[in-house]
Amino acid sequence: GGIASGKSTVSDILEKLGAELIDFDLIARLVVQPGTPGLKAIVNYFGKHILSKEGILDRKKLSNIVFQDSTKRKALESLTHPLIYQEFLRQMEKIAEKDPHAVIFVSTPLLIEQKMQYAFDHLVLVYISQKTQIERLIQRDGISIKEANNIIKAQLPIDEKVSFANFIINNENTIEETKRQVKWVWDELKKVQK
Repeated sequence: GGIASGKSTVSDILEKLGAELIDFDLIARLVVQPGTPGLKAIVNYFGKHILSKEGILDRKKLSNIVFQDSTKRKALESLTHPLIYQEFLRQMEKIAEKDPHAVIFVSTPLLIEQKMQYAFDHLVLVYISQKTQIERLIQRDGISIKEANNIIKAQLPIDEKVSFANFIINNENTIEETKRQVKWVWDELKKVQK
C-alpha cells in the first residue's frame, strides 16, 4: 500500500494472528539512527541542517527537501536503499533460520516502484482511495495538502498498484471490516503454505 493507507494497522493485525513481519518503514528508521553509516551519508550529502539539536535526523525537514526535488529524492534513495535491503535480507534470514516454512509479510510503500514485486510469492495491497490517502496523510503528519500531494506524486498511484495484487484489503471502512479481510487473507495464505 501507499503512504497512509493503513499498512501499519494491517501489520499489527497480522502479527496478532501469528505472522512474521518485516516493516521497511521501521528498517528505514533503523538505518539512519545516530551513529549509523546511513545517517553519516545523508548528512554528508544534505548537510547538518537536516539534524535536530540532539543529532537525530529531522525527517520532516528532509521530507520537505526530497519531495520537492526528484534529483535529491533519488540521491537519498541511493544512500539508504542499499542499507535497507541489507537489513531486510538479514531479517529474512533470521526468520527462515527459526522457521523455514514461515509465512512472512513484508510491509513496504515502494514495493512496485522499486521493482521488488517479483521477489515475493503473493502481493497483498492495502487499498484506500487517493482522496482518503491525502486526508489521512494531512491528519497524521500535520502537513499541508500541497506537501501531501508532493509525497503521493512520488509513489505509483494506488489504483495502478491494484493490478499487481493477489489480495486486496480495502481499508476505507471500519477497523472491524479491515480485521475481517486481513483474517481471510491470512487464512488463505496459510492454506497455500501447507
